Amino acid sequence: MTSLSSLPTAIVVIVAVVLAALALLLLLALLTRTLASRVEEALPPAGRFVDVPGARLHVREWGLGQPVLLLHGLAGHMAHYSYGVAGKLSDQFRVIAVDRPGSGYSLRDPGTPADLRTQAKAIVSLMDALHVPSAFVVGHSLGGALALTLALHHPSRVSGLALVAPLTDLPGDVPAAFRALTIASPWVRKLVAWTLAAPLTILRGKPVLEQVFGPEAVPADFATRGGGLMSLRPSQFLAAAADLQALPDAMPAIVARYGELRLPVSILYARGDRILDHKANGHGFVEKVPHARLRIVDGGHMLPVTQAEVTAEFIREAASALTPGADVRTA
Repeated sequence: MTSLSSLPTAIVVIVAVVLAALALLLLLALLTRTLASRVEEALPPAGRFVDVPGARLHVREWGLGQPVLLLHGLAGHMAHYSYGVAGKLSDQFRVIAVDRPGSGYSLRDPGTPADLRTQAKAIVSLMDALHVPSAFVVGHSLGGALALTLALHHPSRVSGLALVAPLTDLPGDVPAAFRALTIASPWVRKLVAWTLAAPLTILRGKPVLEQVFGPEAVPADFATRGGGLMSLRPSQFLAAAADLQALPDAMPAIVARYGELRLPVSILYARGDRILDHKANGHGFVEKVPHARLRIVDGGHMLPVTQAEVTAEFIREAASALTPGADVRTA
């Protein structure tokens, strides 16, 4: 048997480096698993689970009345609404918040695509399970693109739309805060999710959150009350990466159909949004859908968290004015 001492020095060095790298990866994987377990202990599921084709969805409801369905954005979850908006609407509406497939505590079945049309089908199945024939749909960021997909492909299930900082067209570049999600190789994504993603999220957390929230401040309790710690879970990274990478194939077909929209659409955007350009995604959308109403306020991208009352009032006004053809508002 050949001993290490009889091998060339270069081979010994290579073997040592490989073993050290494997040991480091194992250590990072154990750290990631521990962090994910701690997060799940600190922030357990707050709702119930509903099985639909291709997914197991985590759902929470408040109040009674007209159904209002809340769809969160990329790398998000329902806590972005339960932070404040849901409670402010519950005295008037039956508020339904859902973790999109793969996000938060919802599961996406292996092999199920992450494209918006597939997600829309899952939402329709959820509405069937909840006995909701039609709902007023609210979408934030990527959730806005999903809400539009739902309205275009299942128009009888949507009475109107209230879109908060919505993605309505593909940006030229992926925002810096989300570039780690652009890893093309599935196995590399999984490796990163289970080793590097959580430590890097901790190290880069402050500048990333400043871009996502800026120019507004990140609330001191966002990590817990807003569910910010959920980003440390590998499943959250993998779901967000799949969602992001499904957009280039899906968005052009959605944008091409905006002229078919006949239902009421209201949009709320902030001038200082650092994730999505309010001119391209707000004013640009209104140019394609003239009956849509647009409201511009001061602030950043995370309006459901930073301006919960403004967002809730916007939703209330939009839901109470389910008549297309209103004048565009740009105050």
